[in-house]
Amino acid sequence: MTTAVLKVDRLCKFFGGVRAVNDLSFEVRQGEILGLIGPNGSGKSTTVNALAGIYPVTSGEILLAGGHIQGLPEYERVAMGLARTFQTASIFPEFTVREQVTLGCNATLQSHPLSSVFGIGRHPGEDEAVAARVADILEITALDAVADAPVGTITAAQQRFLMIATALASEPKVILLDEPAAGLVSHERRTLIDLIVAIRDKGISVLVIEHHMALIMEVCDRIVVLNFGSMIAEGTPEEIRNDKAVIDAYLGEAA
Repeated sequence: MTTAVLKVDRLCKFFGGVRAVNDLSFEVRQGEILGLIGPNGSGKSTTVNALAGIYPVTSGEILLAGGHIQGLPEYERVAMGLARTFQTASIFPEFTVREQVTLGCNATLQSHPLSSVFGIGRHPGEDEAVAARVADILEITALDAVADAPVGTITAAQQRFLMIATALASEPKVILLDEPAAGLVSHERRTLIDLIVAIRDKGISVLVIEHHMALIMEVCDRIVVLNFGSMIAEGTPEEIRNDKAVIDAYLGEAA
């Protein structure tokens, strides 16, 4: 059995009397692309926000590489290897593309954050290592051609890929992609699929939350389906495609 790098055990998140996520358990395995789908209001966004540390959990456990993280703040989860993107692009328009990706490296730097200003406390070779990491990320996200362009001048699709690149800069064990295909046209979705596979091939596990069913069915190794805050199915794309409960709750709705 492949090792679980992210494990969710009996996770609950209640908002007053509303059970947004109820007794949810699943795992993201090493080197896996896992899809998380479900109709609107099924609990997908709440689950992602609970995993990332934006929402405190009501009960249950979240384990990253075997360590409990459900009580940690968001920045500590990032430092431990859990990165995420958002449904809307989060950018610094005055930065260059390279500068924004470099900013994402801060979670793993050993040097003091002010060392670049005062020139003290630098770790030998760290600048070179960061530059090489950023160059590699820009290449796999197809942003190398606009590396020195201001973020505010690149296309909306490139800004979405930039958000993924910035998350990758923190050297995550798991990356949570929240609606990464939103606003993308056909050829851009093809680029996104290739990028997600390339991320997985680098040894980073991927959790994809997405409404675009064709993308999910093509790129994912396994899929977890939510409805009303609970899991109703789990399996391969083929198994999910033919699951009656999924057809009734999700695919039937989309049709």
